[in-house]
Amino acid sequence: MIDFFNEMETVDDEMLTNLVIDAFHRIIVHYGHWFAEVEHQLGLEDAMEVENRVWDASFKNQLKRLGKTAGFEVTGNAPAILSKLPRKAKFDLLKNISVNWLANDGIWFQAVEKKHGMTDAKRCNDTCWTRYSPFEATRIKDLLRLPASGGIEALKKALAFRMYAHINEQSIENIDNNCIIFRMNKCRVQTARKRRGLPDYPCKSAGNVEYPYFARTIDHRIQTECIACPPDEHPKEWFCAWKFTLVEK
Repeated sequence: MIDFFNEMETVDDEMLTNLVIDAFHRIIVHYGHWFAEVEHQLGLEDAMEVENRVWDASFKNQLKRLGKTAGFEVTGNAPAILSKLPRKAKFDLLKNISVNWLANDGIWFQAVEKKHGMTDAKRCNDTCWTRYSPFEATRIKDLLRLPASGGIEALKKALAFRMYAHINEQSIENIDNNCIIFRMNKCRVQTARKRRGLPDYPCKSAGNVEYPYFARTIDHRIQTECIACPPDEHPKEWFCAWKFTLVEK
């Protein structure tokens, strides 16, 4: 019979550190599997509603326990050190987290592409956006307490709080009270490719999922039209542009 406690006692400090990090890894993946399965069984809308309650309870529970173990103070739903950071430091942190989010997306894409090719990587990427885009819209909607049918004004507000908004340059042209044109003026991905002398990454298939799903989650009456997105030709002032129109039904 294996004495599991004594077995753990045999590991060195480096392995013990690796086990702690891997424990966080397992929580993240297990959390994702739960979300995926609830979506599969009950649908995306119900899964997002359940996840919202789960996150609040789970994060609070984990943070409280980690605070006690690691000896850091918790204020509300955040480590006290984060709550006490100056505003500029919080903005910098938010930007760097957004860069990490984008890098994580790219690492996944490249890993699938390396093993299965560009077509499968794009297929996985585009399908991922059908889940992530409404999830991000829902989180923003809840955090900002946007109304269920907030129309174009709610969408304009929400677009400013996406992860992309912290690392790209974007602009909005007001057409009228029920219509706007959103432009991605500087895109971190496309700008990096341009510096390396590469052509635009053809992201239109992802955008045709990402933007309509986001807009409809903010207000189901909003319709999305792609004006241009790579591989389409576009002016040097922007990489992609999308038209959002509120249609009363």
